[in-house]
Amino acid sequence: MKEAELHPPGYVRWAARTLEDAGYETWAVGGAIRNALLGLPSGDWDLATRARPEVVRSLFRKTVPVGIEHGTVGVLTREGTLLEVTTFRRDIETFGRKAVVEFAETVEEDLSRRDFTVNAIAWHPLTARVLDPFGGEKDLRQRVIRTVGDPRERFSEDYLRVLRGLRFSGRFRFLIEEATWEALVASTQHLGILSPERVREELMKVLSGDPRPSGTLSLYGVSGVLQALYPEVAAARGCRRRNREEDLWTHTLLLMDALPQRRPTLRLAAFFHGVGAPESAQKEEGRGPAEVDPQARARERAAALMFRLRFSNAEVRTVTELIQAGLEAPVELEDSPGVRRWLHRSDPDHLPSLARLWVAKARLDHRRWGTAYRPLVDLLRHLRAEVHSGAPLRSTDLALDGRDLISLGLKPGPRFSEILGGLMELVLDEPHLNRSDLLREVVVGWLAEGSGGGR
Repeated sequence: MKEAELHPPGYVRWAARTLEDAGYETWAVGGAIRNALLGLPSGDWDLATRARPEVVRSLFRKTVPVGIEHGTVGVLTREGTLLEVTTFRRDIETFGRKAVVEFAETVEEDLSRRDFTVNAIAWHPLTARVLDPFGGEKDLRQRVIRTVGDPRERFSEDYLRVLRGLRFSGRFRFLIEEATWEALVASTQHLGILSPERVREELMKVLSGDPRPSGTLSLYGVSGVLQALYPEVAAARGCRRRNREEDLWTHTLLLMDALPQRRPTLRLAAFFHGVGAPESAQKEEGRGPAEVDPQARARERAAALMFRLRFSNAEVRTVTELIQAGLEAPVELEDSPGVRRWLHRSDPDHLPSLARLWVAKARLDHRRWGTAYRPLVDLLRHLRAEVHSGAPLRSTDLALDGRDLISLGLKPGPRFSEILGGLMELVLDEPHLNRSDLLREVVVGWLAEGSGGGR
């Protein structure tokens, strides 16, 4: 047993000392130890202890039962951090995702139930001792992902480990040991038993936790995970892009890498944007029937996929509206009415996100910043100028609303939408007409003519 001087926050040693002074062996475990040994930011620290949950709650003034049925108690530190403290556990029976566990007496038993050797290392906060019964430190040095024990058994205990293994390999650029890889690939056929929430959480960890998510997601493709969990996205593999060397899937991976890690919603839009393209590509090459607008199809399929993964309504709306607006910049727009109409359809609030997507995509497609970007730069200037001009771009910007129509003697109904839509078209062409008195005159004229507002 070696020693390693890691540098956890002070509250880790404080909590460990409180438990140890009460007679309960306590170790720091998990990803924080792995990352610290790799010289990376450690993230959240977790403790494993021989103390039962009720004892942990009695030793600390402020606790939260974050997962008390599994032995986990959240200890609220003086710094305001919630430190998770979990009683040593061992598996009694497993079901591919769920397990029956019981409390154990030793940290060695607790480590033996963990997924990969690099995650089965414990460090003692008070003595700096390292406990590494499965050779995790060696695998860290050799940059290898290997299961603790038989890989087939380890994956069958919890198929979420398939996704975790790929994420660790992609994030740290580690190789997956051969037997572990073979068992992982064989286990992809069972991924359907995972809850949608767990699948979504893993995807978001990839998109928000890695500067280059292409590493993990390319492994999704070659392992069979992509086809098992995201068949709509998997269809992009081998789909040729017109006048481009890489296929749509490769382009999607590069695009996600080009987008900022702190903006996972943009990466989601890039991940899903191609789900409407394969049939469109066939149409262009004369191999399939006429198709609907690929952006509309991509929006519909992305929405269905995101609902399946239990994304929130707000997240679905944001991502699908970005997809509908298009990852190809509408550089063909020239006149101001056309620009205002595009902003009206696409929601001006999305412009900063779309600008990031367009610039990232343009850099991939042109490789060099030069004259090829001039149309995009000009477009962005035009769009921003219209947004800041005060011109009415949303239906809520209209100087006339339903109450005004009622005051003119109209009854609520389908005609309201028709008239308001007509007024919106009018002010998109001529923003200076967006005054209540002028729009009232327009409506009165339409009513006198028997028109519904169509133009």
